[in-house]
Amino acid sequence: MAGTQYRGSEIKDVDQFLKDSAGLETDREKEIGQHIGYRYDVNLVPDYNHITPFLEKYMEVMGWDDLNWLEDIHMGYEEGKPAVFDRNINGWVRVPDSIELPNNQQDRDMIARELLIKFQMSDRHPLATLRKAYTKF
Repeated sequence: MAGTQYRGSEIKDVDQFLKDSAGLETDREKEIGQHIGYRYDVNLVPDYNHITPFLEKYMEVMGWDDLNWLEDIHMGYEEGKPAVFDRNINGWVRVPDSIELPNNQQDRDMIARELLIKFQMSDRHPLATLRKAYTKF
């Protein structure tokens, strides 16, 4: 597979490129400490051939034709550990060690999207505590 062009150099290992904190350009990249991969590699746009059964059902229940707000969710790294960035809490959600991640970036990104949704729907999510505290009915 040919590498992706970026500022005159070729990227051969997208994972290493994403982990490399040098050259972060946008404020968002600086804030989360990593490159936003799909800005440089169109292959990181969701490939629906890799969708998980959970996400397929989620899209069906929501009545969506695509992943909508999940398209820019990708497997990232926090302190060298696989993690997903949750914008709602402005923090990383680490992937449990019990989950073996595939080598394919598209498969890892689909798992990241699924984990993020499941975490956001769980009682462990910080917003669930706020909902319970401030719900009137």
